[in-house]
Amino acid sequence: MEFEKVEHLPDLVVVTLKAFHDDRGFFEETYDEDKFREAGLPTNWVKDNHSQSCKNVLRGMHWQIGPNAQDKFVRVIRGKAIDVAVDIRKGSPTFGQYHMVELTEDNHTGFFIPKGFAHGFLALTDNVDFEYKVTGKYDKESERSFRWNDPDVNIPWGVEKPVLSDKDANAPLLKDLGDEDIF
Repeated sequence: MEFEKVEHLPDLVVVTLKAFHDDRGFFEETYDEDKFREAGLPTNWVKDNHSQSCKNVLRGMHWQIGPNAQDKFVRVIRGKAIDVAVDIRKGSPTFGQYHMVELTEDNHTGFFIPKGFAHGFLALTDNVDFEYKVTGKYDKESERSFRWNDPDVNIPWGVEKPVLSDKDANAPLLKDLGDEDIF
């Protein structure tokens, strides 16, 4: 595994997984506690999630607050997606800045997103299988979101009319959230 901090948002880490290919297919380690610890990343994962999305489904921008806040390690195991993390830490010099990573079944790349960042992704192909580890349990009361097309954040998703949940379509702008809703 190779761990690369994102230059302008160094709390985000892109993880390149090593796939070993032969005539049967491939094998790769997707998580190694010792290697994550050596890279300064969490090893206290409490839950794994798996979602499947059709092309142009956009899920985000989400996070949880309080004791249920979550670090996330995400990857795509089938298909292709654009994954985005946005700094939502009060007083951070990079507040509102984002980083995008292309995650595909072929590039064997993962993305570590710590607490204090909103997260979302756009499925670029049909049947995108997206897996993520989290360090906190899901709690509906702790969940927060901001609008995917917030003009102040200006994420270049590359799609004008994504498929959205009602929650995501009606999420507030980042600037309209209270201090208790961000980090």
